[in-house]
Amino acid sequence: MAPRAFWKGYLRLSLVTCPIELYPATTQAEKTRFHQINHRTGHRLRQQMVDEETGKVVDKEDKARGYELSKGRYVEVEEEELEAVQVESTHTIDIDSFVPAQEIDARYRDRPYYVVPDGKVGADAFAVIREAMKEKDRVGLARIVIAHREHMIALEPLGKGILATTLRYDYEMREEGQFFKDIATPKVSKDMLQLAGHILDTKAAHFDPGKFKDRYEIALRKLVERKAAGKKIEPAAAPPKPDNVINLMDALRQSLGGGKARGRSAAHRRSAGHARRSRKRKAA
Repeated sequence: MAPRAFWKGYLRLSLVTCPIELYPATTQAEKTRFHQINHRTGHRLRQQMVDEETGKVVDKEDKARGYELSKGRYVEVEEEELEAVQVESTHTIDIDSFVPAQEIDARYRDRPYYVVPDGKVGADAFAVIREAMKEKDRVGLARIVIAHREHMIALEPLGKGILATTLRYDYEMREEGQFFKDIATPKVSKDMLQLAGHILDTKAAHFDPGKFKDRYEIALRKLVERKAAGKKIEPAAAPPKPDNVINLMDALRQSLGGGKARGRSAAHRRSAGHARRSRKRKAA
């Protein structure tokens, strides 16, 4: 059974318009999920909305939206009032501009969607927009309204379709400076940098998401299977703690392998001797 479209509307570039459909590019359906159950009866539990002050269960028709103005003081907002602030073109993705893909900071990217033409009527217009972006190597920036909220969206060619990625707004981002300001800036020696570079070379690869397995998900499924079969679940042994790095240069050499560590160059030996002398001076 084909998935249902998440959003239907139109894609517009100036006077060129075509009907489109959006489908989520990711899914959580395969993840192992647990339900809350009654330990005594084995029956599933259902959550209820309870009044914070009275402790009584609130009926569905009495539930409403409220914005907290101050502690315990809310202003109620009706669904009809929310519709009054809906922005224009709620069912049209109007491309505003085209930018180089590398200019979009990866931190701004949020949720990916597949964009496909809705029927054969707009297939030609869809292809023109897609191929123009591909030829110019550009990403289209537009706006889309999802669940009353307007989102920025990036559009880029992907095979026969278009990949749309919602983008976070600038006010949602945290400046990295407040987290990085206290990081020390030690002087890294050329020898250490070369050794680290060699380690990177030995681990060079191409991105293949199929090689990365969700080990926690696999372990969860095995646990459920063993539990359902009536087998006892033994706690896993604690993983060994990594050794503290005493000498960074030695750790880098050992990372390259014992043979390379023993067959180090004269430059490396000089650097090691310098490190030993430095430690002796500090000890003195």
